[in-house]
Amino acid sequence: MTSSDTLRFAWRAATAYRLRTGLMVLAMAIGVAAVVVLTALGDGARRYVVGEFSALGSNLVIVLPGRTQTGGVNAGSFITSTPRDLTLEDAAALLRAPQISLIAPLAVGNSEIAHGGRLREAMVVGTTADFIAVRKMGMAQGRFLPAEDLRRASSVAVIGATLRAELFGADSPVGRMVRIGDRRFRVIGVLAPAGQGLGMNSDEQVFVPVAAAQAMFNSNTLFRILAEARSRDRIPAAKTQILEILKTRHDGEEDVTLITQDAVLGTFDRILGALTLSVAGIAAISLCVAGILVMNVMLVAITQRTAEIGLLKALGATDHDIRMSFLAEAALLSLGGAAAGIALGHAGAWGLRLLYPVLPAWPPDWAVAAGIGTALATGLLFGVLPARRAASLDPVQALTRR
Repeated sequence: MTSSDTLRFAWRAATAYRLRTGLMVLAMAIGVAAVVVLTALGDGARRYVVGEFSALGSNLVIVLPGRTQTGGVNAGSFITSTPRDLTLEDAAALLRAPQISLIAPLAVGNSEIAHGGRLREAMVVGTTADFIAVRKMGMAQGRFLPAEDLRRASSVAVIGATLRAELFGADSPVGRMVRIGDRRFRVIGVLAPAGQGLGMNSDEQVFVPVAAAQAMFNSNTLFRILAEARSRDRIPAAKTQILEILKTRHDGEEDVTLITQDAVLGTFDRILGALTLSVAGIAAISLCVAGILVMNVMLVAITQRTAEIGLLKALGATDHDIRMSFLAEAALLSLGGAAAGIALGHAGAWGLRLLYPVLPAWPPDWAVAAGIGTALATGLLFGVLPARRAASLDPVQALTRR
């Protein structure tokens, strides 16, 4: 039998029993679709986290109060024991570091913001004029907080886009007064819409001078300090200088934790990359189940096609020809299932993007290739036994069976 004869025989054998063929293709398709959808979900989560931290800026160093003892960055890095809090004096001292260009201290709390009878809860972020440059944010109206002494608690505020819409509607808020807690502030600007960032939505935040926030929340401590190194390659030197300055100010104790974008991205990238591979491996198990189904169904098919196999052998087909015919049939079924599975997988990934627009759930190319390769390998692997059994049939006995 030539190669074209083998393929023609496999195609006719597959199409002759449409229900059986459809079920085997469906089993393969479900397995491949599971691989595609789950890897799209895992890789989408990885890209989402990378994008969130990339929005911070590549030169950023985050100073957290307290010292973690893990030696790495993980979820616990954001929850630290704090023997000594960060203060405005600490933030001002960091500007003396030659490798630091900008600093933005943060004092954070929740409070009510009201205007014209409209009231809602909002996160209040006390910071300085450099915050907008450190976070690479833009203004939609007006201007950001004025550049002034850290201790000056001016009664000015900048609001996010969502707060502007909810409190002022279509009117311009610039120059209007709002009440935040028990204090009145004049709105001097509106941030451009930016959405979520590090779990906080800047569109729903109100920004005031850091000293004003501390007075509002009756605290003299800072939540974090954001420091921007002069360039990406100066980040290690900037970290060293930050530690030296704060260690000197804190009686020789190294009681702060420094987080850089690269450290966070590297950790999350490894965790989510491993998670993606894990879920892909779990989904690949369904392909093995589909392969077992192919083997079982083809073993049953041999008994149905015994006379056909005997006739082929009587006409001169060799054992090799019979084996190749059954393997070709298994390969066709696997490729058909893989094609249908990729289509189903892309449809499932599209559904994920529709339900969660912030999640870039695009199937990675390697997952699609791996799904096709695994389906084909599984089909051929589990098709070997039926092919060998068919090839071992005696032609005379096969022709006498009905």
